[in-house]
Amino acid sequence: MTTRPIRSLVAAASALALLAGAAAAEDDMDYYLSVFEPLPALPPIPADNSLTAEKVELGKMLFFEPRLSASGVISCATCHNPALGWSDRLPRGTGHEGQVGLRNTPTVLNSGFLPNQFWDGREPDLEGQALGPIQAPDEMAMDLDEALKRIEQFDVYIRLFREAFPGEENPINAQNVAYAIASFERTLNTPNSPFDRFLRGDVQAMTEQQVRGMMAFADNGCVACHQGPALTDGLFHRFELPGPTDLGRFVVTGDEIDRYAFRTPTLRNVAVTYPYFHNGSIDNLHDAVNLMGEQMLGQAFDDDTLDDIVAFLHALTGEMPQVTIPALP
Repeated sequence: MTTRPIRSLVAAASALALLAGAAAAEDDMDYYLSVFEPLPALPPIPADNSLTAEKVELGKMLFFEPRLSASGVISCATCHNPALGWSDRLPRGTGHEGQVGLRNTPTVLNSGFLPNQFWDGREPDLEGQALGPIQAPDEMAMDLDEALKRIEQFDVYIRLFREAFPGEENPINAQNVAYAIASFERTLNTPNSPFDRFLRGDVQAMTEQQVRGMMAFADNGCVACHQGPALTDGLFHRFELPGPTDLGRFVVTGDEIDRYAFRTPTLRNVAVTYPYFHNGSIDNLHDAVNLMGEQMLGQAFDDDTLDDIVAFLHALTGEMPQVTIPALP
């Protein structure tokens, strides 16, 4: 006579326990979701350089234009190759006459979301960044005035500059080159990664291992530096690696605190933008994550945690921008 009520109570208690566990799990997931941000459709647009189709089209031409280099064979796209995650997959960038630079080439993908540019943050925005490699002796090694003389010889560039900067008497100038290239770069974004879809409510967008990796990424403190939509705090942290001496941000500021300090890199598309770190000394994610754990967090990840975090990092690869390589004059 008492069997059914007792069984019913046990079943009810079990159901309540399951519901409580589910509620706790949901609360935990709400916390993890609150830690991260999906990538917006576009980065912030500066007030003095509105984003227009005409500027983007001109900027694309200039991005692929080798005549902006002294040799006539190097363009922005040489080091920021669309087929290679918009980087070059070399440990350190190679430029004019085969010179090897001091640092790894950062991807230009999602660069408009970054609060500063270059490993040492020496430029605050893409407009400042755009002209640096053109003039750098070990990159494109080109005098800006000479570069302008080269491109103003072509009717197509005269037309495109006039369309992009209407009303200007002499639109072919260095500032407008920077504005156009920066405008094009602001369109090179990678939305809709499995991670972004997961954050927006598609619970099946990431695998179970990737979800565990996301949780481990947060629980172990990686989010202290890798946060925000670009998964970087945009700050500078001391990080020394074997190889050529690189003083990092100290070269820019002269402040002792910035010696060997480098900007936190974005983790967006990190699975396709190897090798890693400012000198490109690590060529795979497992070793990169392990080294970060040891140097920045003071801990060694066990194999399962390491595998989970690496799986999560693969979920950060978004949809690549569809860019038609322009036919140059």
